[in-house]
Amino acid sequence: MSEEQAMTKLAERDLLATGSMTDPLISARPRDFYAAMRRDDPVHWDEKLGMYLVSRYEDIATIQQDPITFSVNKGYHTQQAKGFQQEFQEILEREGGGYFPDAIMSDPPYHTRIRKLMEKAFTAHRVKALEPRIEKVVVDLVDSVAARGEADAIHDFAVPLTVRIICEQLGLDWDMKDRIQRWSIAVTAQIGRMQDREQMLGHAREICDLQHYLIAKMQERQADPREDMISDLVHARDADGEGLSFAEAVSLVRALLIAGNETTTTALGNLFFILATRPEIATLLQESADDDRLMNRFVEELLRIEPPVRGLSRMTTREVELGGRTLPAGAHLLLMYASANDQEDVFPHPRDFDLNRPNIGRHLSFGGGVHRCVGLALARMEIKVAAREIVKRIGNIELAIAEADIRYLPTVATQSIERLPIRFTRRG
Repeated sequence: MSEEQAMTKLAERDLLATGSMTDPLISARPRDFYAAMRRDDPVHWDEKLGMYLVSRYEDIATIQQDPITFSVNKGYHTQQAKGFQQEFQEILEREGGGYFPDAIMSDPPYHTRIRKLMEKAFTAHRVKALEPRIEKVVVDLVDSVAARGEADAIHDFAVPLTVRIICEQLGLDWDMKDRIQRWSIAVTAQIGRMQDREQMLGHAREICDLQHYLIAKMQERQADPREDMISDLVHARDADGEGLSFAEAVSLVRALLIAGNETTTTALGNLFFILATRPEIATLLQESADDDRLMNRFVEELLRIEPPVRGLSRMTTREVELGGRTLPAGAHLLLMYASANDQEDVFPHPRDFDLNRPNIGRHLSFGGGVHRCVGLALARMEIKVAAREIVKRIGNIELAIAEADIRYLPTVATQSIERLPIRFTRRG
C-alpha cells in the first residue's frame, strides 16, 4: 500500500469515527462516507442519528427478504417525529382531525391486505392512459420557460409537474400547489431526523392543514365517487367485501399525495442536476430520446446513480446477525439504498452512466420485497416522459450557481435539492 493510499484509508476511518448523516456536509455529499462504511463497517452505528446505517447491497437484500425480523412498522413509526413523538401525535389528535398511523408502513400479514387495497389505485390501464397527459404537462412547462434561457429546475419544473400529475390522479385542486409543496416538506421532515422542536411545531401545523383538506375531499367521494384515486381508495373492497377503515384510507391518501410528489420531484431535480453537470449524459439522452427501449434503460440508470430516496428505516424484532455484527432486538436501522447502488462489486464502475449494464434493473431505488414502491410504474413513466421532452426542447443545460452552493433539504430520508438555478438554450 502506498503512503497516499494509507493516508486516504486513515482519513476515511476518521470520517467514520467522527462523521454522521446528521452533518449537513456529509448529508449533502455522502459518497466518501458511504464508501468508508461499505469497506470498514457495513452496519455502522451513527451515534448522533441513533441508528445503524446498513450500507451494503447484500445486507439490504437480506433485510428486504425478511419483513418480520426487520420490521417496517416499528422502524418507521419509531422514527416519526423522533424526539417529539408524543407532542406531535397530540397536536394531530387535537388540531388535525386525528393521528392516523401510516397503514402502508406496516408488517405482514396486516400489510398484505393494505397493499392489495392500495394497488387498486394503480391499475395498469390508469398508468398507461396517463402518458399523453404527462407529455402535455411536460411540454407546457418546458415551453413556458424555454425562451427565457434560465429557470429554477426545482420550482419552475419539477414541483409543478409532479404536483399537477398527482393532483389530477387524486382528484385534488391544482391551485393547492403551493400548499402541497409545504405539506410534502412537513411530512418528509417527520422521518428526516433533522428537525428541532420549533420546526416540528410548524410542520405539525402544516400536517393538520393537510389532513383537514384530505378528510373533506374523502367525505365528498364517499357520497359522490369519481374517476380518481381517492374514490378508488374510499370505495376499495377486498375479496371478502371488506374495505379500509376511514383512518387507514386517510393515511393512504396522504401517503399517495406526499410520496407521489416528493420522491418524483427529487428524481426530476436529480435529472436536471446530472444533465447540467455531466454533458456526456445529456448527449446520451438526446441520442436515446426516440428509442423507447433505451429510454427505459436511461430511467433505470438515472434512478440507480442518483436515487431520490436515500434510505428508509427498519427495526429488529429479535437478536440477529447482519453484516458481521450481532444486533439486539429493537435495533433501529437505516437502509442506505444510495450506498448499495454505488457498490463496485455489484455495479462495476458505479459512477459511469452505462445503459448497457447487464443488471441495470437491480438497483434498490424502489426498495424491495413486499415493500417495493407501489407507485413505481407511474414514477418511471413521469421520469421517462419528462427526460424525453426536456432534451427535445432545450439544450446546453448548465448550472447557474456553483455546484458547491447547491443546498439540500435537511433530511436523511431523501437527498432533495432545495433549488437548482440553470441556464440553457432553446432547441428548434
